Formats: sequence, structure tokens, C-alpha cells
Amino acid sequence: MGDLIKVEGGKHLTGSVRVEGAKNSALKLMAATIIASGRSTIQNVPDIADVHVMAEVLEVLGAKIDKGDHELTIDTSTLDSFTTPYELVHKMRASISMLGPLLTRFGRACIALPGGCQIGSRKLDLHFSSLEALGVEFETEHGYINATTPDGLTGAFVTLEFPSVGATENLMMASISADGHTTIDNAAREPEIVDLANMLCEMGAHIEGQGSPTIEIEGVKEFHPCTHRTVGDRIEAGTFLVAGALGGGPVDVIGAQPAHLALAITKLQRMGCEVSSKGDVITVSRTGDLLPADIQTLPHPGFPTDLQAQFMVACTIANGNSIITENVFENRYAAAWELVRMGADIRIEMQHALVRGVPRLSGAPVESPDLRGGAALVLAGLVAEGETTVSNVHHIDRGYENYVEKLRSLGASVTRVPEE
Repeated sequence: MGDLIKVEGGKHLTGSVRVEGAKNSALKLMAATIIASGRSTIQNVPDIADVHVMAEVLEVLGAKIDKGDHELTIDTSTLDSFTTPYELVHKMRASISMLGPLLTRFGRACIALPGGCQIGSRKLDLHFSSLEALGVEFETEHGYINATTPDGLTGAFVTLEFPSVGATENLMMASISADGHTTIDNAAREPEIVDLANMLCEMGAHIEGQGSPTIEIEGVKEFHPCTHRTVGDRIEAGTFLVAGALGGGPVDVIGAQPAHLALAITKLQRMGCEVSSKGDVITVSRTGDLLPADIQTLPHPGFPTDLQAQFMVACTIANGNSIITENVFENRYAAAWELVRMGADIRIEMQHALVRGVPRLSGAPVESPDLRGGAALVLAGLVAEGETTVSNVHHIDRGYENYVEKLRSLGASVTRVPEE
């Protein structure tokens, strides 16, 4: 039995909340420590379930980890295995990011097929085809991916069919040690890609163009440990900005770069919110009705798919009809059916969701379908009449540190209790 999150709606939210380091960056930074033998330190690491799992995977491979306050020192000098265990890897899809570092360190890797949120097909063929261009050979059997480099890694010009974050990361981490020059065309541009590239450069890699569609890499043979600070979590920040929009504010969200949330901030402003920023502080408030929105998820710098469910909650009580188009994951409307249980008016056709705003939501027992959908259902409870009970909150724990406590600090009536 797990825990439940209970939310009593109708409370005004105000105050400030600090976000942690980015989940989607920290996990890849942890994997990257494999590349250089020795002690690397990663700062601003969120204390979340996925980080704990990644740490266990590294320890199984032979690494030694010292854990501090939002800081990990990872000693990979004792790393003696290139095989990741199924019992850990199936819990987290980010485990596929071990592939590139293990290939650079050992010239081979054996990776259990990853798990994680069931939000759409994970096109691992993008990882395979791009790495094959560098000389990697793959066999998949008994739930494991076996990767070898019989002739070593060789630089190549690689065009990604889709700007996949995971494929871009694996390709970067493998090509930094390849013979010659590698060009990644149609590369992912997310801030987390830039964060990883910056850490790799601190370890001795030669990378240019990170954050643009074309990344240029010159292979080198020697790498050294480093100390690196994880970029702030733009998705956690976006989640609390929506909370502030729902609860009135003003709410200050501290610790993420406003430029990383430019489109989300623009959408909130068009929905009738006042949003301003100074340094790493973003302030949101609202006094009038929420206005409807037209949202299309796209790879960065487009609207992030990881904020789609949270913004859908805002659309459910907006004064008018909103249209949301999900272009990244085909199964990412699971939270919509739970919102309907709470009185939302949502119709889904293929990748489109038509959301007709209603005056109010009604508290109900709902089930968290995935990480972001679970966080969104808690937000829905903030503006629902009566009590909302969210189950399967282990999904939320994968990506949010102290989610309940942070909402409570803003004035929300939220509690976490054991499931009976």
C-alpha cells in the first residue's frame, strides 16, 4: 500500500517556493560521471525517487557514492561492470542514458530495456541508429540491449529523424571519445542538453553548438572528473507557476531560468495572469478569470510536453474553450480522464483535446497515471470544491521533492497520508 495526497480546494495561494535541480538533467549528469575515472561532484541534485534509483544503478556497476545536502560525489574509479540490472532499470526510462557513457568507458554496454512512465512509445531505434553510425553494433535479447564497438568509435555526420533528447544525449556521450569529428544534425535543444554538454566539456570533451540544432564534437581520449551544478528544474517551476495562476498569488518561483520557460510564461500571460521575472525569480498572480488557451506541445523551444497536463488543469476552469495538441507523446492525455471525474469538460480526438471551461471542478477520488499527470491532479484539487484524493503518488515522487510541503508553504490545504 502506498500513500494518498488529500487536497481541500478553494484556498488562496501566495508566498515563495524554491525549485530543485532539474530531474531531467541530474539523471544524465549522474550517468556521465561514468566517463571519467575518479570523484566527480554534482551539486543541486533533487532528492527524488528517480535519483535514488540512478544512484543504485551506479553502485551496482561498482561506483561509490557520498550523499550530501542536494549533492552527490560519485567515485567511478572502482567501476568494474558494464551491465545494468533489470530490477532497477525497469523503474526508470532515463536508464537508457547509461548507454553512451558505458560505450565511452568500456567500449561496450549491456543495458536492461528501460521502464518509467507509460506515456507513449519510446523510440529506442533513434538511439540505436545514431550510435550505429559511430560503429556501435547492437543485439537485443532476453530484455537486454547488448552494445559492442568491434572497431572502436568513429566520428560521423548523424541526422536525427526527430530531435530526441535521449538520443542526442547518448550520441554526445559516445562521440566525445570517437576518432575524428561528429556532427549531430537536428539535435535536441533543451536546456538539459546544454547542461550535460557543459559538464562534458568540464570533463575534457570538445563540444560546440549545444542548444542549437547542430552540435559539433571533436573526439578526445582523456577525461577527468569535475564539479558541476545542475541547472534549475524548469518543469517543476512551470508546475508551481500554474499553481500560482490557479491560486491567485502572487507566488514567487525561485531557482529556474525564465528564458527556459519563455513560451509557458507567454501562455500564462495570455490566459490573464501577470507574470514578471528578475534574475531566477518568476512571479505570477491573477485577479480576473482565466482565459482559454491554444497550446501545441513541441520539442524545445516549443511548449514542453511535460507541462501539458498542468496547463490543461488551468484550461478546465478558463472562461471559454481551449484546444491542446499533443505532438510529442501519443498517450499523454491519461490525466484528462481523471479530470473528467472531477467535472471537467474534455473531449479528445486523436492528438487534440478540446477543453470547455466550467465554473468549478468538484473534488473526487482520482488516480495518478504518470509523473506529470499526478502533479496536475493535485493542482486540480486546489481549485475543486470539496476534497480530492490522489492515489498512486509514487509517480509524483519520481520527479518532485517535497511537493506537498511546498504547496502547503503557499497556503494550500494539502496532506499526505498512508493509504488504508
